[in-house]
Amino acid sequence: MLLPLRGIIPPMITPLKSNDELDKPGVEKLIEHIIEGGVHGLFLLGTNGEGPSLSHRIKKEFLKLSCEIINGRVPVLVGITDSSFSGALEIAEYSKTVGADSVVVAPPFYFPATEDEMINYVEKLAAVTPLPFVLYNMPVHTKINLSIATISRAKELGCIGIKDSSGDMANLYMLIDAFKDDPNFAVFAGTELYLPDAVMGGAHGAVAGGANVFPKLFVDLYNAALNKDLDKITILRNQIIWLCNTMYVVSPSAARITLSFKTALSILGICSDEMALPLRKLDEFEREKIASYLQEMKMKF
Repeated sequence: MLLPLRGIIPPMITPLKSNDELDKPGVEKLIEHIIEGGVHGLFLLGTNGEGPSLSHRIKKEFLKLSCEIINGRVPVLVGITDSSFSGALEIAEYSKTVGADSVVVAPPFYFPATEDEMINYVEKLAAVTPLPFVLYNMPVHTKINLSIATISRAKELGCIGIKDSSGDMANLYMLIDAFKDDPNFAVFAGTELYLPDAVMGGAHGAVAGGANVFPKLFVDLYNAALNKDLDKITILRNQIIWLCNTMYVVSPSAARITLSFKTALSILGICSDEMALPLRKLDEFEREKIASYLQEMKMKF
């Protein structure tokens, strides 16, 4: 794996037939769909992948199948976040056996850790993880906003990057500035609309959920940002703003964006729209709205 990580690394959804069964043909179709869009890596078992909702058996089955299909074409990052340290380590160790390149870890959910506790957690993880690791700042789910001190300590211990999903552009710019002198430490935006400004400001790319459905759109926006092509950035970002105001807000669920991605992919014939419990797929009325937005996007842009 070349460092630093860079570009568009979609947080891939996990195609399911039911709460306890993978949609195996859907996994293959989705991987091919995303890679054909020109992405620079794949992030498995993240938030959009419903990682915390899946059994370890399903996670392992999904990781093995995905790594076989990807077959080294792009780097594979695996979310190992778990409320249990040993659970996180178990998935990290399995990820290495099936050929993943890196693991991604957010603070353990349920009990909010203090900064000292999080630094201790990172130190313990770095001592035993079999793969390079990336930190994942996702305060809406973990109730912690990772500090620069914690991230700096992780970097000293071998951490190779940070995905910032704080939704705070100022926080993202502070991370870019704090780590700009290390050419191998990657800073990724987790908020799609921040992608062009973040890249032009020194970030390495984005972990963009919309690239599950529209991979080329996000790759093109990343390239436009690298080239500082402001006219093209405006055109492409307007498409993402339109998605944020339409497809992404069909459901009132806290997981509405993931629901929209799965539904859109189902309509496109790529994979099933089943969700892991406690989430449930969109109803028929909501599904029809997604279908109309897909058609409108095709005609509008």
